[in-house]
Amino acid sequence: MVELNPIEQLIVQAMQELGATKDTSIKTADDIAKKSNRPKGMVNNTLVSLVQKGVIKRVAREKASGYYILQQAK
Repeated sequence: MVELNPIEQLIVQAMQELGATKDTSIKTADDIAKKSNRPKGMVNNTLVSLVQKGVIKRVAREKASGYYILQQAK
């Protein structure tokens, strides 16, 4: 399991609450920012960090990129 700082934990929790847990239910940074009640810039930086750590996956789309949580090995 990867160590997450408090803001990363908050973002992952918000994504779980939004149901962004598989590639068929991806959410945008706007969705995540609204749910977590954090500024979009902070959310974007945190999403980049989480992608680099392999916790979430970014899906490039025409308008806005989407994100979902990767299933962690137990």
